[in-house]
Amino acid sequence: MFNQEHLSQIDKQYFNVIMLDGKDVTIQSRNTGHYWYLHYTEYPQDESLVLFHKHRFQHPYHQHGRANTLRQAVKSIQGHDKWQMGINTPN
Repeated sequence: MFNQEHLSQIDKQYFNVIMLDGKDVTIQSRNTGHYWYLHYTEYPQDESLVLFHKHRFQHPYHQHGRANTLRQAVKSIQGHDKWQMGINTPN
């Protein structure tokens, strides 16, 4: 379950926070405008998440991937933003 320490890892300058509670977080990237829904599953690890993604509000979500922690999910989203914006990231 997400606690305040986990939720404080979401940079509110980088993301519009739409909804958050103990099991779900919905955020929007200020860089791309893409929406992300992060669902806390507790499986196979305590902090496991499923990441869902959509490009526009009216579009349906599609599963984008998984992460072992909220921090890892946020880094994955930021990496996707860089790719989407054509910013090369070092390998």
